[in-house]
Amino acid sequence: MTVSVLMCPPTHFTVSYRINPWMRPEQPTDAALALAQWRNLHAAYRDLGFDVALIDPLPGLPDMVYAANGGTVIDGIALTARFRHAERAAEGPAYGAWFGSAGLDVREAVHVNEGEGDLLAVGDTIYAGTGFRTDPRAHDEAARVFGREVVGLRLIDPRYYHLDTAFAVLDPAGGPGSVAYLPSAFDDAAQEVLRFRFPDAVIVSEPDAAVLGLNCFSDGRTVVHAPQAEKFAAELAERGFGTVGIDTSELRRGGGGIKCATLEIRR
Repeated sequence: MTVSVLMCPPTHFTVSYRINPWMRPEQPTDAALALAQWRNLHAAYRDLGFDVALIDPLPGLPDMVYAANGGTVIDGIALTARFRHAERAAEGPAYGAWFGSAGLDVREAVHVNEGEGDLLAVGDTIYAGTGFRTDPRAHDEAARVFGREVVGLRLIDPRYYHLDTAFAVLDPAGGPGSVAYLPSAFDDAAQEVLRFRFPDAVIVSEPDAAVLGLNCFSDGRTVVHAPQAEKFAAELAERGFGTVGIDTSELRRGGGGIKCATLEIRR
């Protein structure tokens, strides 16, 4: 099955406000570098045979490049995002309009959720982050919309404010070794859940997580990852995954990386 993803060019990317610890508006961003790195990621996906769709970036929405936050699409149903911070609020309707134009069954979110930033499918289960952005009530909402089990995981480290910064889906089909994660990003209850459900998970080191190494994207065979996460990449190779390193360090200034720039469209 062909992997389909949605991306948004970083035409208007900059860091002009601070809504996570990665963002430092006083430090200038390099727009040309951000675009070049994004194009490398886009090319890597095309080389892997992905179907890559693009949404038009809108002026005044510098974080729109982080397409994963724009919603969650499973079985042709698109649950729109509802952002916690006013600076990103208009992204929800923009992505919702794209979902409608793409023929998806659009469901408008009632509670705050930040798309695949906090809602990640593994097998038939959705793992849902909370603690900083997504409202816990959105977990029940996602369960109703998608008709799937939703397992909540509480994040406790503000650097890892979205689930996809601390938890990576390596094999969407699921299984005991189908994910990777940083234990210290989660509270004790979430760590217990992760140990029970994924006893063979890749446990990522603090240094590799700190370069957003877990903010990677996998089709189940090849993992596209931050090249700075060297130990993580070596572990993936040992487990039989293909690895493609793509530097998105300029986008990291906004608190996002490879997965943040990638919204999977599951029809």
